[in-house]
Amino acid sequence: MKRQCAFGPRFPGSKGHAECLAFLYGELSRNADRAVQQAFTGHEPLRRQSFRMVNVIASFGRQSERLLFCAHWDTRVFADSDPDPKNRKKAVPGANDGASGVAVLLEVARVLKEHPPGRGVDIVFFDGEDNGFEMQFDTWCIGSRYFASRTRPDYRPRCAVLLDMVGDKDLTLPIENNSQKYAPQVVEKIWGKARELGLPGFEQRIGYEVVDDHLELLKVGIPAVDLIDLDYPYWHTVQDTEDKCSPESLWIVGTLLLNLVYE
Repeated sequence: MKRQCAFGPRFPGSKGHAECLAFLYGELSRNADRAVQQAFTGHEPLRRQSFRMVNVIASFGRQSERLLFCAHWDTRVFADSDPDPKNRKKAVPGANDGASGVAVLLEVARVLKEHPPGRGVDIVFFDGEDNGFEMQFDTWCIGSRYFASRTRPDYRPRCAVLLDMVGDKDLTLPIENNSQKYAPQVVEKIWGKARELGLPGFEQRIGYEVVDDHLELLKVGIPAVDLIDLDYPYWHTVQDTEDKCSPESLWIVGTLLLNLVYE
């Protein structure tokens, strides 16, 4: 997570974006059986421009039974929720909102390399998630929409788990409402496994209904669940920095994922 933040903000077209892409692709290439960059041109609403965007896709094993883990790796170009108006044209550092989920999955990839699982695993880092307009749902999740539109008809992972903002020091993960509506069996599996393992942070209650990358996967028939902690006061502010995050929170989420893989 610190390594990603050291590149600076990572919105499409920025220096940090290019440098972080090279880092992520290098890490996944080192650990996965296969890693590819899925490049495309995406229109970013906030700046009213089109940019080269890249999803990074890694696969482990060739088994037909597969799990899909994903997170977005881009950051928001404007800190428009910052309490200080002077900061609202500055970029968001994106420690929790972006880097946290990616950090967990980079470590998962390292473990999968050392201990090849009995089922296949795919890891996808989505670009272009975080620069939409509030209440304009089709302006978000550009990378996951592109990925979903290009999935093969026979690509049907058993489930998908999206990580978004999972590094908060005070980790609270209620059940995201859309996940419960459209993938209740996956919800029960995840929160049941968290109870079994005694993992803190997973709350047995319905939380917010979130527009996030998992919706694009649900639209193409992939049962997908969003692990997201929206009770984070630094969301879309310049204060979304690594000191607000906790390695323990990342460990909790990574432990859950690895137990799903190896059980």
